[in-house]
Amino acid sequence: MAKMGYAMYSSPNGPIYVIGDETGIKRVEIFEEEWQTFSLQHPDLEEGNELCLEAVYQLDEYFNGKRKTFDLPLSVEGTEFRQKVWKALQEIPYGEVRSYSDIAEKVGSPKAVRAVGQANKANQVPIIIPCHRVIGKSGDMTGYAGSRIPMKIFLLETEGYKQF
Repeated sequence: MAKMGYAMYSSPNGPIYVIGDETGIKRVEIFEEEWQTFSLQHPDLEEGNELCLEAVYQLDEYFNGKRKTFDLPLSVEGTEFRQKVWKALQEIPYGEVRSYSDIAEKVGSPKAVRAVGQANKANQVPIIIPCHRVIGKSGDMTGYAGSRIPMKIFLLETEGYKQF
């Protein structure tokens, strides 16, 4: 297994931890308790990974309104379907949203709305792969990291989305 490192970014909504290896960004932990669990499971993590530091720089640009897309290699693992969903999420423009059914249609599986939701939930690099830009067909703010809708709203507001 490749050696992993991390860097921490102090976002306007609390610390964000970026984890990567020599091939790409593997995880973005946006909730402190999840970071604590992950770091306990990986005690050999080294602080200051160069790629993670670049991700922190890009996150800072994002939160300061200077970056709309991320330019980072990713090292995320998932099924072929999930990879298609994550690619589709990256194509949602900054400040815009799509429904789960829109994404299902985009990946060629219009009946796979729930599977799109599960792929969204399995996204290990939130913000960089913008799963927060997916909402319910009726416009409702549905399921973000379980019941953490306020973070989804915060990220969309950061991008200037105002239709709540």
